[in-house]
Amino acid sequence: MLHDSLHDPFAELWFAEPAGFTTLPLEVLLPAPESTALDALHIAAAPLLASAPDDLARQQFIAHIAAGQQVLAALRDVGTLYCALGLHRDDAEQAGAGSRPPLLSFFTISWCDTHVAPRGVTAARAVTSSAGHTHIEYLELPCGPVSLSERTVRASTSPGLPPQPLLQIHAYLPHPDCRRLVVLTLSTTAIARRSDYRAILRQIAETVRFEQPLEAGSAGTGA
Repeated sequence: MLHDSLHDPFAELWFAEPAGFTTLPLEVLLPAPESTALDALHIAAAPLLASAPDDLARQQFIAHIAAGQQVLAALRDVGTLYCALGLHRDDAEQAGAGSRPPLLSFFTISWCDTHVAPRGVTAARAVTSSAGHTHIEYLELPCGPVSLSERTVRASTSPGLPPQPLLQIHAYLPHPDCRRLVVLTLSTTAIARRSDYRAILRQIAETVRFEQPLEAGSAGTGA
């Protein structure tokens, strides 16, 4: 399916998102004060608040929404322009295992300014400029040179909660202007599914275009 943003005149890149992801529209979830978008968000949340069993549940719901908005605002402040939640069924080792929880992931697209350099050099620098990158791979895709890497970080330091390792898989795609690059990041705590999530991110990277696609199906979302 083609998203309306495919024909967005202000879009600077296009890509296709695999099944299982739900877009988090930043312009809707982070509306400006006294805007029509803010009114629309209040209208959308009203039925959920009305269905809460008591005031405590309503306050908890509002707190969760506020916390989510803080996270999204922080991402937007560092150049993130697109976010999506991934929800997939875990089909591995189902025999005798009973029900298995769904696999969750978080996908983002961000812009990053770089020093002027050939695109291949920029792709290489992206994975050598900081420590912690592993499983480094350099590719030539339709959009140009790309580097992929992985990092594992600790996602939770809350008291009483076990530290959860967070796998982050990155794809660095230098823009043709040689002054910036786009960073695709797929994060998940499902470390055991490393190869599957790497394949998903690579599939997305293969669809990225820096010029508006002329043929339907080559890239279905503009950003």
